[in-house]
Amino acid sequence: MKAFSYERAQSPQAAIDAAARKPGSHFIAGGTNLLDLMKLEIETPAHLIDINALKLDQIESTPEGGLRIGAMVRNTDLAADARVRRDYAVLSRALLAGASAQLRNKATTAGNLLQRTRCAYFYDTNLACNKRSPGSGCSALGGVSRQHAILGTSESCIATHPSDMAVAMRVLDAVVETLQADGSARRIPIADFHRLPGKTPNVETELKLGELITAVVLPKPAGGRHIYRKVRDRASYAFALVSVAAILKRDGSGSLAFGGVAHKPWRDVDAESALPEGAKAVASRMLKDAKTTKHNAFKLALVEGVIASVIREAGADA
Repeated sequence: MKAFSYERAQSPQAAIDAAARKPGSHFIAGGTNLLDLMKLEIETPAHLIDINALKLDQIESTPEGGLRIGAMVRNTDLAADARVRRDYAVLSRALLAGASAQLRNKATTAGNLLQRTRCAYFYDTNLACNKRSPGSGCSALGGVSRQHAILGTSESCIATHPSDMAVAMRVLDAVVETLQADGSARRIPIADFHRLPGKTPNVETELKLGELITAVVLPKPAGGRHIYRKVRDRASYAFALVSVAAILKRDGSGSLAFGGVAHKPWRDVDAESALPEGAKAVASRMLKDAKTTKHNAFKLALVEGVIASVIREAGADA
């Protein structure tokens, strides 16, 4: 691990001021992803700004009938909140499907959104990775790619986003609130927050230099049956091969967001419109532009199977 300096910020403004004052700064909260990357020297911040004292750990009702979730709310607390369990059950279920209890006790809402890919080639500094070292190439393209993306890929990167929580946030149409380096506030729809790789897979979100996430806002409850289904290689503490966050209505309509298939949580509104026609119709529309490798082509059938599974579960409950 490379040497770094450290300070504790006492307010959001102090945090962004510190980031502006110290080039190469990173914010740190739970550190469940950042510290691992620092040990491997994938991330090499010159300065760490501890934001645990910012008092952004509250879950509050909004005037519009939704919830504002502070950036520092721990995953365990968010999953257990009575309002989340009642009105946004897909979020609670997604959180509980992720990581271990110990990690959920430390991990934060903002940090979960910002965690980096678990691509093995990204983690191996001896191999080429455009996300880690722009312009070096993508070892995954010619390597073992079982875990990798089939949608929204590019010649520069086929990595997937690892978060379970972010998939649920996408189906809920959450909005990310931030404080920019100049002190002004910004609201970023979750649909626009994460980027596809294109030619710059190292640029993973729409956040600007020194911008701090302060909260994630959920709209008023949508109703319907909430389901989170995660298919993985083992029963616990494994990242998704394919996951789906589903909100399904009695009339057969609904919303679907997917993990394990793209560089960001994936949602296809046109494909959702085919829900009354069944899983095959939804998958056909959603996967029409999919690009697979010999290792991950099985995900095409897996996506359809997962869609069929949540449709059956919703129908059985109805």
